[in-house]
Formats: sequence, C-alpha cells, structure tokens
Amino acid sequence: MASFDTSRTHLNPTGIAGRIGAVFTTAIGGAATWNDARLTRNALSKLTDRELDDIGLSRADINNIK
Repeated sequence: MASFDTSRTHLNPTGIAGRIGAVFTTAIGGAATWNDARLTRNALSKLTDRELDDIGLSRADINNIK
C-alpha cells in the first residue's frame, strides 16, 4: 500500500505557480487516497464470508470503505 508523509513542514506557496502546485498536490493526494480505498475494497471482495466475519466485517461493509 502507498503512504503519504504529512510530517513535513508546509511552506506557503506564493504567486500563481504556487497555487497551481498546491492544486496539483491536492489532486494527486486525492487520487492516491481513492486508489488505496479501491485496492482495499477489491481485496476484501475476494475474501469469503467466513474470512470477513473473522475480521469483523460483512459483505455490506465493503462498500463503506473510504
């Protein structure tokens, strides 16, 4: 799974280039988060009902993973 490092100091971007960079960074972060949730849902969908019960989930819970 991918991880996103949020412990770095954030510098305030200046000017239009900084704003465009911030939008790009936000979009990439959102796409990475969405993809991680998608991969998790796909992996959980492949488990049997018994295996899902062992980890405290039901088949209906899979779509609520975000």
